[in-house]
Amino acid sequence: MRKQDKIYVAGHRGMVGSALVRSLLNKGYQNIITRTSSELDLRNQAAVTDFFAEERPDYVFLAAAKVGGIWANNVYRAEFLYDNLLIEANLIHSAYQNKVEKLLFLGSSCIYPKMAPQPLKEEYLLSGYLEATNEPYAIAKIAGIKLCEAYRSQYGCNFISAMPTNLYGPNDNYDLQGSHVLPALIRKFHEAKTSHQPFVEIWGTGSPRREFLHADDLADACVFLMETYNDEPFVNIGTGEDVTIRELAELIRETVGFEGELRWNTEKPDGTPRKLMDVSRLHNMGWKHQIELKNGIAATYKDFLSNQEVYV
Repeated sequence: MRKQDKIYVAGHRGMVGSALVRSLLNKGYQNIITRTSSELDLRNQAAVTDFFAEERPDYVFLAAAKVGGIWANNVYRAEFLYDNLLIEANLIHSAYQNKVEKLLFLGSSCIYPKMAPQPLKEEYLLSGYLEATNEPYAIAKIAGIKLCEAYRSQYGCNFISAMPTNLYGPNDNYDLQGSHVLPALIRKFHEAKTSHQPFVEIWGTGSPRREFLHADDLADACVFLMETYNDEPFVNIGTGEDVTIRELAELIRETVGFEGELRWNTEKPDGTPRKLMDVSRLHNMGWKHQIELKNGIAATYKDFLSNQEVYV
């Protein structure tokens, strides 16, 4: 990418998209175009077609998606499949039609089979059954990967894909019904602390292991890939390190300063037993995360405190 190139960040107000904008600006890219969902409905093919024809971006970061945690994925199954299929199909096709120089599609670690060997290597895609609770979202993301591969194969498009692990950071979703585990725990512990509750209830057994990557590290990796990577195989983005949900909860409790007890609701689902990314391909390219989990959680809680009126 050249500093003067026109770069479209789809989903710029979300956690990932806003991190991408920050990273690009910090690296000297100033010609960034964005649209809010009220300005451009990415599910509307005609609207997306008109937008690309008018703006003609050189590069596209496809970070727009309908996202959520276990509860939201399992309840809004049709929306997670339908909305995400439309968003990625419209953007990828319009990028092809308007000769976008390069596009990066962001997927998710949930694309991997539930019982895939650990750590998760890129070649494990489609090697087994998906986790049932988020299968529609995973199928949509797999379709996005395959669209990029197909447009590359048939039309020669330089479309690449990256699969981030579990993310957290500024502009996260803290809704207790629809959020992922880390932001949900930050809000739960904070509200329990301020209201002097004696305990916090957490879903599952606490035994599943998860990997967490700060959104600013993800954004840095995405810009790195956009600048240097031009091959078909998608690339995992993560830390290569994981913790149990119980360890995560204890770390967040300590950060927030909640002194009550943890109660595990074992009637609720755990989800996939373990999700750890094999990031050797990315490490071999020369990129590695910089923000360690403890420091990242502390910074994220500070951001949460500063923006409660927005997040809650």
